[in-house]
Amino acid sequence: MKRILSSIFAASFALSASAVQAQDKPPLKIGGILDMSSLYADITGPGSETAAKMAVEDFGGEVLGRKIQVMASDHLNKADLSANIARDMLDNQGVEMIYDVAASATALAAGEIAKARNKIIMFNGPGSIRLTNEACGPYTIHYVFDTYGQANVSGLAAVKSGLDTWFFLTADYAFGQDLEKDTSAVVTKTGGKVLGAVRHPLNTSDFSSFLLQAQASKAKVIGLANAGGDTVNAIKQAAEFGITKGGQKVSPLLAFVSDIDSIGLETAQGLLLAEAFYWDLNDDTRAFSKRFMERTKRVPTSAQAGVYSSVTHYLKAVKAAGTTDAAAVIKVMKETPINDFFAKNGKIREDGRMIHDMYLFEVKKPSESKGRWDDYKLLATVPGSEAFQPLEQSRCPLVKK
Repeated sequence: MKRILSSIFAASFALSASAVQAQDKPPLKIGGILDMSSLYADITGPGSETAAKMAVEDFGGEVLGRKIQVMASDHLNKADLSANIARDMLDNQGVEMIYDVAASATALAAGEIAKARNKIIMFNGPGSIRLTNEACGPYTIHYVFDTYGQANVSGLAAVKSGLDTWFFLTADYAFGQDLEKDTSAVVTKTGGKVLGAVRHPLNTSDFSSFLLQAQASKAKVIGLANAGGDTVNAIKQAAEFGITKGGQKVSPLLAFVSDIDSIGLETAQGLLLAEAFYWDLNDDTRAFSKRFMERTKRVPTSAQAGVYSSVTHYLKAVKAAGTTDAAAVIKVMKETPINDFFAKNGKIREDGRMIHDMYLFEVKKPSESKGRWDDYKLLATVPGSEAFQPLEQSRCPLVKK
């Protein structure tokens, strides 16, 4: 009897010790570096943090016996602050993976910090093609869109439809410059002409002088190589100046459903734009978006949907690898296809680019919309192999030539 009781006590003690040990394990921390308060807040911001938390909850809240903790900081659209946040997260707070990073200049800065520390960083909000070219790293993933893909999908369609002369309004930083460069290349390669460009400061409130230069160019298309609040303001002011009524097309080279909601269909109708995701594409996108809306009262942008997908893919890879070691986890991530509401047969290439379908949409007329957020008509689905930069053109040092 004593031997039996001793065995039971020993087993109970072992189970208790195991439970305590699991509780004593430090949490697995993932950190978002986001625009929480400025012109990209609707695109990423609190919605990206919510998407990351949803992914963690749906995954079960823990992995390898460790609770998963989602962190987020506001970079205020300052590259130096973004670098400092990344450094603090990785050096002092024990963060294992950084997600989103919102804008290109801030992403390039944070990316260098993560690269130096051999930590995984996944970009959902930024667009600069440099992130998978010169600035690529072994643990860098560019998940949602980039300037090459945006230019290839929207610029190509416009020129083929006869809109073959362009003038650019460009945000004067890495993302805007790359978007203008990539779109110009598509326009000229397809037989169109670029008549000029003007650069504007980030977060501009008055576009009048820039729009007047674009109007005077007589270009058929005024390409907006900017994003967020800059895109919204430029489109609204172009309508106020009668530019669109005068026959010139305004083409936002990067716009999100949140931007179209801010602009309104009366002004935005007829715009052509490329997106990586739309909430109303199919049953899967609608199901996720319904749950997201219950928390945020807004549909998810492509960047926010990409956060959920990429965080889930990361956590699955951690579980499969049995470790948080970046080299082991990234190997699983690159070997495993991505199949969810965001991507079908998505694949992360050696340069870090996640290849997936892109979509060309036209903004609906008010009479065609059934209500708020019912903004897009699907014109074309462009396979990822055609939308994104071919690997043989990559300037990433990791790509074997």
